Amino acid sequence: MNFLWPEMLWLMLIVPALVAAYLMILRRKRKQALHYASFALLKQALGPTQGGRRHVPPLLFLLALTSMVFAIARPAAVITLPSQYETVILAIDVSGSMRANDVAPTRIAAAEAAARSFVAAQPRTTRLGLVTFAGTASVVQAPTLSREDILAAMERFQLQHGTAVGSGILVSLKTIFPDIEFDLRASNPRPNGQRDAASRSGSLDQRPKGDSPEFKPVAPGSYGSAVIILLTDGQTTTGPDPIEASKMAAERGVKVFTVGIGTANGEILGAEGWSMRVRLDEDSLKKIASLTNAEYFYAGTAVDLTKIYQTLHSKLVMEKKETEITALFAAAGALLAMLSALLSMLWFNRIL
Repeated sequence: MNFLWPEMLWLMLIVPALVAAYLMILRRKRKQALHYASFALLKQALGPTQGGRRHVPPLLFLLALTSMVFAIARPAAVITLPSQYETVILAIDVSGSMRANDVAPTRIAAAEAAARSFVAAQPRTTRLGLVTFAGTASVVQAPTLSREDILAAMERFQLQHGTAVGSGILVSLKTIFPDIEFDLRASNPRPNGQRDAASRSGSLDQRPKGDSPEFKPVAPGSYGSAVIILLTDGQTTTGPDPIEASKMAAERGVKVFTVGIGTANGEILGAEGWSMRVRLDEDSLKKIASLTNAEYFYAGTAVDLTKIYQTLHSKLVMEKKETEITALFAAAGALLAMLSALLSMLWFNRIL
């Protein structure tokens, strides 16, 4: 547990000061009682229980005061709470390398099967969207509550050339924030394979529509209404820099969970007289997840991929996050104070 306003903890000095004052009052009362000849009879009449009772209300009051001081300092703790995500965007790689069969039966078939299980397990109140990317990226299914529409969209997967991971992230962001104008020109490679100046420099423009207020970045992972799950098997070969795209997601607080599919050695694919080894760029995917305060998962087999989606489901349903718990300490302090006053009235017909 930590405190958002730790400088207010100096108020805790009030507690030992009150304890010292209480002990001085008891000592003074004891001296005054010695002047009465009937003091011994009074002590016998009260009994040991009554004598001990008198310390209970003050002790409860001190505990209440301590709890109130903690509340003023705004305590926060990492606790497990139900996720507030309303929208989940699945961004799936449909590049030609996804036809490799090092993950049985093929990478794309295993990815689709696992994604179907993930979709079926999501709460009915969560909107699901589907983005695919290869040389370019597109929204296959806009966020919807209809699981049938999502599953039908998965049947329309078509493998294409190129791998533009950055485009997949940007189009997913555009789906979440439709009012923001992202410059996606870099995601469209030129016929000669060269990128334009914006793409070469790695800069990506983002402009709000109309007269929207100036954008102010937020803490990575702080956006609680939507999340992106990115699945890919290869290295970026075209389009905008995926790291720069992930920084844009981080500035908006959107988490990008990344899933790498494939084996450690990859596989050699060939067609029309050419061949190449398709490898997984884990370093890039780990950095994307880290920048957005999410996690990276590696899937070497179809079973691994299914387990990963199950893990992601549990993370989205129940999520650990740092949450301010000031209200708990304030409520505890108020309850202890009321209990102290109640016991004092019942036992001594006075408050403290």
